Amino acid sequence: MLEQLLIFTRGGLILWTCKELGNALKGSPIDTLIRSCLLEERSGAASYNYDAPGASYTLKWTFHNELGLVFVAVYQRILHLLYVEDLLAMVKREFSQIYDPKRTAYPDFDETFRQLKMEALARAEDLKRSSPNPVAGNAKKQVQGNNKSEFEGGNKKKSGGVAKDGGGKDGDGGNGRRSENGHSNGNFVVAKDTNLSSDVNGRQNGSPNAGAFDVHKLQKLRTKGGKKVDTAAKASKAEPNKKAIKKNRVWDDGATTETKLDFTDHSAEDGDRNIDFVVADQGESMMDKEEIVSSESEEEEEEEENVGNKRKPEAKNKGWFSSMFQSIAGKANLEKSDLEPALKALKDRLMTKNVAEEIAEKLCESVAASLEGKKLASFTRISSTVHAAMEEALIRILTPRRSIDILRDVHAAKEQRKPYVVVFVGVNGVGKSTNLAKVAYWLLQHKVSVMMAACDTFRSGAVEQLRTHARRLQIPIFEKGYEKDPAIVAKEAIQEASHNGSDVVLVDTAGRMQDNEPLMRALSKLIYLNNPDLVLFVGEALVGNDAVDQLSKFNQKLADLATSPNPNLIDGILLTKFDTIDDKVGAALSMVYISGAPVMFVGCGQSYTDLKKLNVKSIVKTLLK
Repeated sequence: MLEQLLIFTRGGLILWTCKELGNALKGSPIDTLIRSCLLEERSGAASYNYDAPGASYTLKWTFHNELGLVFVAVYQRILHLLYVEDLLAMVKREFSQIYDPKRTAYPDFDETFRQLKMEALARAEDLKRSSPNPVAGNAKKQVQGNNKSEFEGGNKKKSGGVAKDGGGKDGDGGNGRRSENGHSNGNFVVAKDTNLSSDVNGRQNGSPNAGAFDVHKLQKLRTKGGKKVDTAAKASKAEPNKKAIKKNRVWDDGATTETKLDFTDHSAEDGDRNIDFVVADQGESMMDKEEIVSSESEEEEEEEENVGNKRKPEAKNKGWFSSMFQSIAGKANLEKSDLEPALKALKDRLMTKNVAEEIAEKLCESVAASLEGKKLASFTRISSTVHAAMEEALIRILTPRRSIDILRDVHAAKEQRKPYVVVFVGVNGVGKSTNLAKVAYWLLQHKVSVMMAACDTFRSGAVEQLRTHARRLQIPIFEKGYEKDPAIVAKEAIQEASHNGSDVVLVDTAGRMQDNEPLMRALSKLIYLNNPDLVLFVGEALVGNDAVDQLSKFNQKLADLATSPNPNLIDGILLTKFDTIDDKVGAALSMVYISGAPVMFVGCGQSYTDLKKLNVKSIVKTLLK
């Protein structure tokens, strides 16, 4: 049964709802649809599943882009109503005829909807009657075909003479069992017999080693390897007195002492002086500097488009007069076939910028859904219209939907006399510890007291690495060594920070692959036990399609393994190695699109100051250039 059907404008004004249905929806499926699909360019699929406590809904929708209307139908997911799409199309057609932008209520549409619903139900019933139980008919045909193939397979077995020592009986028994189930794999049996018969024919033709491993080749390889080993042994025996002496490498044409480079020795006499020197010379973090985007890229882009348009030959099926008239008068309504060439070019461009293929395809589908049916303005090309729509969609996706001002949240937590806890998670080798130190340096510049928590008790050297950063930045670190429960270490670190008056606790965790069940369970336990204020996913800007897999599985595992009904998922993204990718900036778009979390930090170098904000306009221009 249909739960609800409503019509509203893109501005959010509800024009009509079905009073006949009037069912109270559990949760807020319409609001979730607007936030998660319509505002984030996920409207290409035209279907969305919403889970609420005690109910599971499926939402389907369609647009009238020329009038700016949205038609949404809601029904229970378990019902699988077949007439909903047909009903939405009829409602769209009838409502667009009576729509008036000045009107805000349409009570006279109730009777029209009742008739449309009855018509859609009648069509669905006619379809069912015209094809009575097509699944059963297919199953009967399949059983008959399989029995026939089994019979043929049995004849082949008898004629081929492959199975002699009871093998044929086993095969026949297997065939009997499959035919009883009603879903026999007769084709599979025949293929198996043909392989066996071909194998026998090969043996009869006098090629016993056909398809088998050649033992003589293996012996030759072993003799070759033995000869190489013998020659190496002779060479080592011939020159026993010569010893290779490794010389110390000298950096920057100057002699360097071990005490100058070693910061892990607590007893170093000049360690404090070196630390002061390192901290003082770093300067202002790039987080506090405004990035200026030059207009040269726009001029270059326009020049490239003009050159490309000159090189492209004119379409042969359209004369110059018709194309000129169309550009002046504008096209009546944009159709999907008109948009496909421009969208395909945009999709290829996004994929060359390292955007995941799945994300690029969904974005193009969403842009097509938003433009289909619109009237093309005068003196406007379809490619420029699609380009402008894609630019708006990318800006809307990459712009954070909520405030990401960490300093404000830190001061709010300080007023409540509790530390602000940030947990850094991610896969192996992406730079979690290094970028944690960069965030600590940025917080120190804003007079915020920071404490590090070494909760990577799995990787060798992780505690020492974090200890080195803590000594260079002169901030406290809480550590318990290795092979400890990281959830307990983090909890004790937060307690220690509340006793010492630290404002922020930065929790370093072990790198783990998204498919590692034990480590993901340990991470879920750490987040559930300590309830951090911010969970940062640290990801490389170098990844392409794997970004979708990493973020989606991290979020899915954190949700599945959590014991609370409202689990803490990924709140933000820290994108590392951004200085190594040139114009391949698509990982930022893929990560934000798949998770909905904003990019809060961008790592762009090796020093503590190389941490900056994401410039959305610059990223969009680079993606579409």
